[in-house]
Formats: sequence, structure tokens, C-alpha cells
Amino acid sequence: MAITLQPLGDRIVVKPIERQETTKGGIYLPDTAKEKPQEGKVLAVGPGKLSEDGKRIAMDIKVGDTVLYARYGGTEYKLDGEEVMILRESDILGVMATKKSK
Repeated sequence: MAITLQPLGDRIVVKPIERQETTKGGIYLPDTAKEKPQEGKVLAVGPGKLSEDGKRIAMDIKVGDTVLYARYGGTEYKLDGEEVMILRESDILGVMATKKSK
């Protein structure tokens, strides 16, 4: 997906990762029973916020990271027909570690 939205300040654009539509036992979950996703892939990152003395504070998050974010944080937005979340860096709870194979 080519991103056409550049976030400002300490904001981040995240594409939510949808959960499975069935349980481990094979039961289908309707849309009303699904939880709102809290994981997503970072599509774009702003330049960071300004400190009180005017210096830019670099972001800890980078494009391509898979992040865990606050359930009710951010703003939902439809970008090129796909749902994305616009979050502040403070709404990010953690970055998912990638597993390296031996």
C-alpha cells in the first residue's frame, strides 16, 4: 500500500491487523462479537514532536514495525478504501518483537 498521508508531529499511521474470524474450536464469530483490533503495522511516522526549547524529539517507532496500541486511542480513518488508525506515539503500548530463526 503506497501511503498518501504524512502524519504530523508525534503521530503515526497504523493499519490494524484483523483477528481470526473463528475460535480455536472452529466456531465462526460474527462481526458484533469481534473485539476491536489492538495490533497493527506502521505505515507512516511523523517527524516527532517539538520540545519546549524547539528541538525535535525523534520517534522510537519506525515504518514496518508491528505495534500494540491502546484499545480506544487514536482516530479511525478510511485511506484509499482501507481502514487505518492515526495514533499519537503515546498511544503505542509496545513494539512486537520479531522472531529470528536459527
